[in-house]
Amino acid sequence: MVYIKAFVIGGLICLLCQILLEKTKMMPGRIMVLLVCLGAVLSFFGLYKPFLEFAGSGASVPLLGFGHVLMDGVKDAVDENGFLGIFQGGFKAGAVGTSAALIFGYIASLIFNPKSRS
Repeated sequence: MVYIKAFVIGGLICLLCQILLEKTKMMPGRIMVLLVCLGAVLSFFGLYKPFLEFAGSGASVPLLGFGHVLMDGVKDAVDENGFLGIFQGGFKAGAVGTSAALIFGYIASLIFNPKSRS
């Protein structure tokens, strides 16, 4: 049942993004930024953790989860380092995921041949 709940919640998030993409003039990059910012705002107000416990991976895998990770990193760094934690917390928290995306993207570019759109 956990898998079904995660699939449904993640699918609903994707459905809402697809509706935004088709019914508005928003570009995909802006929708992705909106998701990250929404995750950070929900985390700031303490609403993301209950949502994460309910939805599981359906909430943590999309970009909402990345915003939550960044906000958690900032909260921890501010508690540890004060004001300077605002600037360093997000970098420390998001470094592993960002590095993995870059490394695996590079490996995929070496393995597969891209085709031009012309």
